[in-house]
Amino acid sequence: MIRAHLDKVFTVLIAGVLAGLVLAAAALPLALVFGIGFGGLASSYAELPNTLRTPPTAQRSTLYAADGVTLITSFYTEDRVDVPLAKVAPVMRQAIVAAEDARFYQHRGVDVRGVVRAFTANQRDGRARQGASTLTMQYVRNVLSSDPRLTKEQRKKATEISTARKLQEMRYALALERELTKDEILTRYLNLASFGNGAYGVFAASQVYFGKSPKNLKIEEAALLAGMVKAPTTNDPTTRSGYPLALDRRNYVIDNMVKTKAITQQEADAAKAVKLAVKDKRTPNGCVATNQKDWGFFCDYFYRWWLGQETFGSTTYDRERRLKSGGYTITTTLDVQAQNGADRAVRKNLGVNSKAARMVAAIEPGTGRVRALSVNRNFKIDDPKKPQNKYSSDPKKAKKKIRGNYPNTVNPLLSGGQGITGYQAGSTFKMFTLVAALEKGIPLAYQINSPPVFKSEYIVQQNSPAACSGTHFYCPKNASASMAGVHNMWTAFGSSVNTYFVPLEQQVGAENVIKAAQKLGITFRSSDDARRATKEGGANQWGAFTLGVSSTTPLELANAYATLAADGKFCEPIPVQQIKDPEGNKLDVANPRCEQRISTEVARAAVDAARCPVGDRSSVSKCVGATARNVRGIVGKPVAGKSGTTDGDKTSALVAMTKQFAVAGIMADPDWPQTNQKMGHDETPTGINPAVYQTLRDAMKGKPGIEFTPPNGKIINGDQRSIPNVKCQSVDSARSRLKDAGFSVVVSDNKIASDCPAGSVAGTSPDGRTIKGGVVTIEVSSGGGSTPNQAGNTPGNTGNTPGRPPGNN
Repeated sequence: MIRAHLDKVFTVLIAGVLAGLVLAAAALPLALVFGIGFGGLASSYAELPNTLRTPPTAQRSTLYAADGVTLITSFYTEDRVDVPLAKVAPVMRQAIVAAEDARFYQHRGVDVRGVVRAFTANQRDGRARQGASTLTMQYVRNVLSSDPRLTKEQRKKATEISTARKLQEMRYALALERELTKDEILTRYLNLASFGNGAYGVFAASQVYFGKSPKNLKIEEAALLAGMVKAPTTNDPTTRSGYPLALDRRNYVIDNMVKTKAITQQEADAAKAVKLAVKDKRTPNGCVATNQKDWGFFCDYFYRWWLGQETFGSTTYDRERRLKSGGYTITTTLDVQAQNGADRAVRKNLGVNSKAARMVAAIEPGTGRVRALSVNRNFKIDDPKKPQNKYSSDPKKAKKKIRGNYPNTVNPLLSGGQGITGYQAGSTFKMFTLVAALEKGIPLAYQINSPPVFKSEYIVQQNSPAACSGTHFYCPKNASASMAGVHNMWTAFGSSVNTYFVPLEQQVGAENVIKAAQKLGITFRSSDDARRATKEGGANQWGAFTLGVSSTTPLELANAYATLAADGKFCEPIPVQQIKDPEGNKLDVANPRCEQRISTEVARAAVDAARCPVGDRSSVSKCVGATARNVRGIVGKPVAGKSGTTDGDKTSALVAMTKQFAVAGIMADPDWPQTNQKMGHDETPTGINPAVYQTLRDAMKGKPGIEFTPPNGKIINGDQRSIPNVKCQSVDSARSRLKDAGFSVVVSDNKIASDCPAGSVAGTSPDGRTIKGGVVTIEVSSGGGSTPNQAGNTPGNTGNTPGRPPGNN
């Protein structure tokens, strides 16, 4: 009560002084101190606003890996982290008071004694050099000038030397001292002040100059920082010219600390004797300054994700400002072990100067958390004055001296956007046909007699390379003649049989295959793909879609397969797992965003087929052939996946996944899709396969192998029917009878020894029972022997040569 009364009296006194009512006591000195005339004091001091609007200080946001400890980078416009006074060494508090306002704890915001002292000094020198600003007034000035909402002109006005500005500071300072304690004001000042070299606030300054927390500062260190506030650029100890000035200023502050009785003379002498040693380690800022140089692409993915979240503002400008000034603590999804494994794998045997980009993305099934993003490129803006980037691999661009995206780029090669529409992923897209067929009720055991060349009903341009000779019908062929024969989903997927999947696509409808891809997260970034994927654009005629002629990205492809590994639960890819605001509140925006898009049984059946290409199998799998059979042995855990290659090997792809990670890799030339370079798989150490399975292997180290759940029920074998016994009948009669029973009939070209007459039916493969509508092969007798035991015949066992054939696979 007494203090409030005294404050009112003091305010009235100051108002009177400034209004010229007590001229002899203070108005004349004040006018001379600030270089103002009495005419400028005519306006009533009492009418000035007395409530200081203090917007939140701009604070840096910090980005950590998934462990919550490993620093990735920071984002800031002002490098600042607010800390309470309890976490600032007492000597730092004492040093700032000694340097800027020795009577801080005696006055009430405006120091009349200081005003008189400043007047006397200025009169002696004949010019205004001292302004009598208290620490509270300096804080007010900093608040007024640092408000991010101010325009450039408003900020200039807030710091100009003028009567109005000084009166306003005094008015606010007096009001502030009624609202806050001295320690609260000191805390705010220490957190707001600029210390140079991008450091704002004592926490950032302690880190930049001494690499420590402010609670651990010593006398000589605190004195150095306190001395810099007056002129941080001039007194910069990291520069040759600023070094001696900073030393002098430090010693001045130490001497003042003795005068204020903060330290003893003995302590002062010891502190002065310490050699000035400072660091110049600015806090990393942005994705081009990540602590691990190879993590820039993940950081950039996070940055683009953030700019797309309406939670942080209605415009990208607002969202970026929130990131760089909001003081968020962000724990990302980056798995250090997986990311480091990916970084090693993509660069092994293939450096950053390669035209071919080896791109790998790893995602966690069931959460959508992006665990790794890596490519054999430097995340760096190429300096146009001293460019490192080579001319584009595209001859037309190179002729115009346009530089390419290697070795340096900041383009989102792995996630798409900013003109990056993706890359063809070849036969990895066969998965979408398989899913669409399973959703239609077609089981894994469904058989198709796959010819060397399949004449489809899809219409393409007359006489194009993809058309049957002399027609406008799409005629895909297999990569190898040995792949022809009867296949089911396991064998066709394992050996990547084009002439199985195109007729299967035709049966379920290309538009349904496209829908299955979209449900699994495939988007169409290129205008041509987007048009083809619509009804108006002829989606029902996109026969080559199953062979992966549409573009995708490694991240999208990894997430599509991850959805299947998660039993059909699609999760939006997300780079964060926790975001806290400066008060420690968690934001919901970091939560996984998932929904069931594919039935559990369909997903499990699709994964079961996908175990075949990578050399694995379940209790129900009937795998024959594998395009990447060494993956299972290298990863050492249950795996599933698929490889893919486009015509001419212009791109190559591989997906390999466990229950914990789905890793997709694509190798392409981002600068020139029509590259003349062949992108390899496992036949070369620079191919895409090693990059994928080494990433998965390293990510899985120390983690248990979890079995995929096999499918059950009709989705495996469908509706089984008995096969009529046609042994020793004529081929025509047997064919007719089998067709009447609802089977698709194929007559084998190879004759076998049998006790039936030559030319008649020796038996069928399979015999006994098979799927309704399935393929039954008639085996023709050559006579002269007994019929072999057919019980061991396996549907689709065509004797295909294991290993990766060239072409679409």
